[in-house]
Amino acid sequence: MAATVALTVVAAAPRRVTRSSLAEPRWLRWMLITLALLFLALFLVLPLVAVFTEAFRKGAEAYFSSFREADALSAIKLTLLTAAIAVPLNLVFGVAAAWAIAKFEFRGKSLLTTLIDLPFAVSPVISGLIYVLVFGAQGWLGPYLGSGNHPWLGDWLNGQDIKVIFAVPGIVLATVFVTFPFVARELIPLMQAQGSEEEQAAVSLGASGWQAFWRVTLPNVKWALLYGVILCNARAMGEFGAVSVVSGHIRGETNTLPLHVEILYNEYNFVAAFACGSLLAFLALATLAIKSFIESRTHPENGSAGLR
Repeated sequence: MAATVALTVVAAAPRRVTRSSLAEPRWLRWMLITLALLFLALFLVLPLVAVFTEAFRKGAEAYFSSFREADALSAIKLTLLTAAIAVPLNLVFGVAAAWAIAKFEFRGKSLLTTLIDLPFAVSPVISGLIYVLVFGAQGWLGPYLGSGNHPWLGDWLNGQDIKVIFAVPGIVLATVFVTFPFVARELIPLMQAQGSEEEQAAVSLGASGWQAFWRVTLPNVKWALLYGVILCNARAMGEFGAVSVVSGHIRGETNTLPLHVEILYNEYNFVAAFACGSLLAFLALATLAIKSFIESRTHPENGSAGLR
């Protein structure tokens, strides 16, 4: 009888699960690694090698001379100017939005969170068309801005012809729209996970709201903030769809670097096109390097897990 009970207890005991019993077969592991490496080689490494190979096909002199052309210099300057305006604006918006959503409760909070994700759901071309509809010559505000006689602003425009579409302001607006989720989306989960106990403790000790933010909140999110700024800057300099709609493709005036690459390629000027494209590729690689550095500083073991 005792032996029967012992056998029953042993049979009912749960099987011990070890790491080796959960591990996949070695052949499956090597197959997945091989497929991943082949995918990266085919869709990432090979295109990069092709870009730099074509860029230097006629030698280093032809490569660097592509950047000395007036149109190329204008495109590079406009790209840097657009990023220099859009990134700080998104930085301020992202910090303010993340602070409000993570630290406070208010009506419309879920709506604000949804609107932050809107550029991820809307095609960049559609966002550019929206600005054309609003600020274009035949749009809602275009005729008033062009004549300088807006019914809401009265005489403030003073008869000035303000151009938004097919000008730098339109390019900046389109870039701001497609990039404003990046900073906020990096900060919101981290701030929500941290809670507001440290800020409340600082305020209870006599710190003002600004001091609590500057001395408590900002040091805790500085790496995530920098991470979001880098992603925002990379998207701002590489944006094509929305900028293509609102720019007008005016050479030397409203062409950013991605648009300049397209024009050169359509004109069969392949060396110059790939040279400018290699500059964008180099910026992307530099962004990835900085991103990896930030991830290692934020959480050495799990990479970007510390940002989330």
